[in-house]
Amino acid sequence: MKGLGGGLQQMMRQANQMQSRIKKLQEELATREFEGSAGGGAVTAKVTGDNKVVAMIIKPDVAKSDDLEMLQDLIMVAVNDALKTAKTTSDQEMSKITGGVNFPGL
Repeated sequence: MKGLGGGLQQMMRQANQMQSRIKKLQEELATREFEGSAGGGAVTAKVTGDNKVVAMIIKPDVAKSDDLEMLQDLIMVAVNDALKTAKTTSDQEMSKITGGVNFPGL
């Protein structure tokens, strides 16, 4: 039984180290910016890893257009593209720490 306790302590230590690395990664990702675009770069959105829109760049010729519906669609696509990039990057970085095991809530 003595060996079992040592193994359990080792597992707990590894779990604590993993938790610490995950927290550090989440903090780092929250400050990173991710970019998405639509319309061949007509609209570009930048978001942080914690899903905050920090910039929206609309090319002047698109902004001058009278097609408001098209502009709204381009903005939506650009933001969704940026959010997808942020999520994909986050998932890939997290997978490096967790060994590909998906933990709910991360």
